[in-house]
Amino acid sequence: MILHTTEVTSLPSYRLFLRFNNGEVFEALRDPLLFATASQHPVMRTAAWANGSELAPEFLLDLMEAQQGNRAA
Repeated sequence: MILHTTEVTSLPSYRLFLRFNNGEVFEALRDPLLFATASQHPVMRTAAWANGSELAPEFLLDLMEAQQGNRAA
């Protein structure tokens, strides 16, 4: 899937509201059986699921570091 925006709205203070076309793919991961299919993608070397969902390694690292920071507080 090629990622693109489906909605862009200007907000105060130079902010944007963005909606992307990948929401449906990640919504499906609420199903515990589908979520359990997580594995390392053999080519992209990141988290991937059977329905084609993938998360960028940079996003995963940022998320992990943010969560570790929250535990230390």
